[in-house]
Amino acid sequence: MAKRDYYEVLGIQKGADKDEIKKAYRKLAIKYHPDRNPGDKEAEEKFKEATEAYEILSDDQKRPIYDQYGFAGLDGMGGMGGGGGAQYSHAFHDFADIFGSMGGGGGGGFGDIFENIFGGGGRSRSRSATDPMQGQSLRYDLNISFKDAVYGTKAEIKFQHNETCSACNGTGGAKGSKRRTCSACGGTGQVRRSAGFFAVQQTCPTCRGAGTVIDKPCSTCHGAGVEEKSKRMTLTIPAGVDDGRRITVPHQGDAGKNGGAAGDLIVVLHVEPHEYFERDGQDLYCAVPVTIAQAALGETIFITSLDGKKIEFKIPEGTTNGKLYRIKGEGIPYSGRSGKGDLYVKIIVQTPTHLSSAQKKLLQEYAELERATTSPSCIPLASLR
Repeated sequence: MAKRDYYEVLGIQKGADKDEIKKAYRKLAIKYHPDRNPGDKEAEEKFKEATEAYEILSDDQKRPIYDQYGFAGLDGMGGMGGGGGAQYSHAFHDFADIFGSMGGGGGGGFGDIFENIFGGGGRSRSRSATDPMQGQSLRYDLNISFKDAVYGTKAEIKFQHNETCSACNGTGGAKGSKRRTCSACGGTGQVRRSAGFFAVQQTCPTCRGAGTVIDKPCSTCHGAGVEEKSKRMTLTIPAGVDDGRRITVPHQGDAGKNGGAAGDLIVVLHVEPHEYFERDGQDLYCAVPVTIAQAALGETIFITSLDGKKIEFKIPEGTTNGKLYRIKGEGIPYSGRSGKGDLYVKIIVQTPTHLSSAQKKLLQEYAELERATTSPSCIPLASLR
């Protein structure tokens, strides 16, 4: 199989600078790395091809030779051209530098992403077994009714979380036990793992990066220092909450270790839809059916609000189907302050489908009056909007 041009391999132009070369190689290295594609020979070959291209194009001596003479000019220069076989020492030596240099400053850069993908790097510091560790925050999903979301309520919840072990007080060891150096990692907290021709470091699975292990673990928590327990608590849900609202209950998550603070409990609210009402922010919407006579002549009606209260409302004479009216201050309470939104009432004029003889007679008389006073004609479409 013929070798591809190195610039084509990395997907860059011939005049690309070093930063563009590193960025292109980084992208391909992540995509085709053997750790992410176990057993995929094609991905491994593409990784090797990209590494070889990077090795040449990032070298200030080799790149000009390749640009002028192609693969033939690289023969005899360490085997990178022609059929001499790829040498990856320079590329692998620079691998962490490539990812770190593209991270954009201190912390949170691409080097951190590289460590997360490939299992950790040699630059990470081993955590001491006695360092305080904050507990994990937990998520709890709670379904509440539409009415409870509007007016507020109290809900009892039950959840599982880790509490400090009562038998060992969180030390993880039985009485009289001691810590000794982890034999798996020699106290470094890191172990090396080989993936084909590439080796990476990862957190030691035996001591979990602490570098030490307890010689006699606690029989209750088995060395974890925490034990899972069930807990009940009453949660106050304020009025006016919306779907997806998060309520944070401090220090009710998993217990910390070595004096570390407990995590939080994050309650995510899921509001169930209502049969008759919808909301938009702090405003409520509902639809009210009325008869043709009520719409034409006007009438005072009573609307049952979400909390069961009767709201008096005067339908204006000549109300048309779909007309929207606002009733101020009958909407949803504002969360954390006084006042409410508004209630919007949509009028639905119902056309009767089954008429008695008396009703038909009256409508026929009305129809005769309409024909005597009106003549059908087109009206502007804009008036219907």
